[in-house]
Amino acid sequence: MDIYRLLDLYKAAIDERRPFEGEMLTQIKDYYRIGLTWSSNALEGNTLTESETKILLEDGLTAGGKPLRYTFEAIGHARAYDFMFTLLGNRTITDRDILTMHQMFYESIENGYAGKYRDIDVFISGSKYPVTETKRIQAEMDGLFHWITTERNQFHPVEFAALLHKRFVFIHPFKNGNGRIARLIMNTALIQDGYLPAVIPPVLRHEYIELLEKAHRDDKPFGQFIAKRAIESQKEIMRLLHMPIPKRNF
Repeated sequence: MDIYRLLDLYKAAIDERRPFEGEMLTQIKDYYRIGLTWSSNALEGNTLTESETKILLEDGLTAGGKPLRYTFEAIGHARAYDFMFTLLGNRTITDRDILTMHQMFYESIENGYAGKYRDIDVFISGSKYPVTETKRIQAEMDGLFHWITTERNQFHPVEFAALLHKRFVFIHPFKNGNGRIARLIMNTALIQDGYLPAVIPPVLRHEYIELLEKAHRDDKPFGQFIAKRAIESQKEIMRLLHMPIPKRNF
């Protein structure tokens, strides 16, 4: 069975339990708020554990002996995650949306660059491919938003989300926080189309980075990787809701 058909098979099963409302909706949003915040920050070197992230976000208690920046990253990411759900009914992602997300994530870390496209040249450590030069950032971002508006329906929703992540991170429009914003807007696209957020655990960091690098030449493996993460999210929710996982015919 094609991986996208499998995604839709699982989605159809979950849709039978929808709409998620009230306490159930709150629990699902809180579940991913912790998981996505922890995993996305961990991919970038933040050493807060998932438990420390949970205690920080739910109880406001910081982890002793950890850099203050890690606390700011967790709190900022959680704020941007909450904002993501305000975009649920739009089925679009705009320049203002992305700048707002970055402002929320980055303002306590380096306020002068929060919510603003970079005005300095940067490169991705370990990559042999250059990112967009500073003077071309706005034009490239405008092109990205045009692509979102005009081409979204040409792809399966999960394939589109993966391509959105790839295209954004290749532009690398911010001084810092590009990977985290890329994963947030990818998940924005997923939830707008009724899918669950895709969580990339730090144990898969090497594969994730390797496939992103390869995506400069062939982005299908990266798309398949994101699809598998989306499937794992679907299976996880079905387990939490005591739902039988549909049989698949290969």
